[in-house]
Amino acid sequence: MNAAYTFNPQLDMCPLCKSNYISFLYAIVNRNTPFTVYKCDTCKFIFMNPPLSEDSEKLLYDEGYYTGNALYTYYDERNVEQYAQYVWNARLKTIQKYVKTGNFLDVGCSFGGFLNAASHYYSVYGIELSQYSGKYAQQRFGKDVIHIGTLFDHPFPHGSFSVITMIEVLEHIRNPYEALTECYRLCAHNGLLVIQTANMDGLQAKLQRQNYGYFLPGHFSYFTRQNLIETLARIGFKKIKVFQPVDFGVLPKLLKSRMNFKTIKDYTSWVRIAGYHYLSKIHCNNFALTSSMVVYAFK
Repeated sequence: MNAAYTFNPQLDMCPLCKSNYISFLYAIVNRNTPFTVYKCDTCKFIFMNPPLSEDSEKLLYDEGYYTGNALYTYYDERNVEQYAQYVWNARLKTIQKYVKTGNFLDVGCSFGGFLNAASHYYSVYGIELSQYSGKYAQQRFGKDVIHIGTLFDHPFPHGSFSVITMIEVLEHIRNPYEALTECYRLCAHNGLLVIQTANMDGLQAKLQRQNYGYFLPGHFSYFTRQNLIETLARIGFKKIKVFQPVDFGVLPKLLKSRMNFKTIKDYTSWVRIAGYHYLSKIHCNNFALTSSMVVYAFK
């Protein structure tokens, strides 16, 4: 791993169910930032062990993360909002079926694109770990609206939010049980928590093993459909609904994908995207062909 990065001491218990029965699973060496993951023999939760240190975690999300000038990168949504909005609006259309109005919190809000879409229906707030993207979101919405930090040092009162979203964020959190518990506390009565993450019980993840693309340096936590549902229920959520692959149709995905198109030939990728989407609909209980899922949990 890059010399700038350090690890905390090795964990001796599962971060999700707190069981002491854990065992080595994979060494992830196909990255510039190698690490190891363990699996809980009790609940089947998979987690980075030893975990990256908190200081190193913050280094991951500096400007280079969004500009492609780092070992671990993600796209800058500001450059592609016109395309990303198709997915944001499709998701909001589904959320609107359950919760029409109220306060809306996006955990991991980045530059605030999704919040901007949600602001047409809700009073929006955000939490963002990255100073780089968080400061931009603060300029956009205000410092009292966007908290630069985590679920564990925010200023928001419990019971404040009708909707909380964690879109591809929960895997970035090293202490998931405590994070989900805090989301439960922040939810208002009948509030909705929306989580998008990978299902490690999916055949996709099982076949690809240590080469599965979700094993990334910034990902601490890897769930199955079953252990995520069981954890949410144990915390107190009274109704849980799982969408596979996601909580909207294939068209918004296709329209969003145009953000990467350079020539007319790029449209051939729609065959792959649509194929993956419809394969993801083949699932039964904890079995699924692919590893995509979105979970709605109601307080």
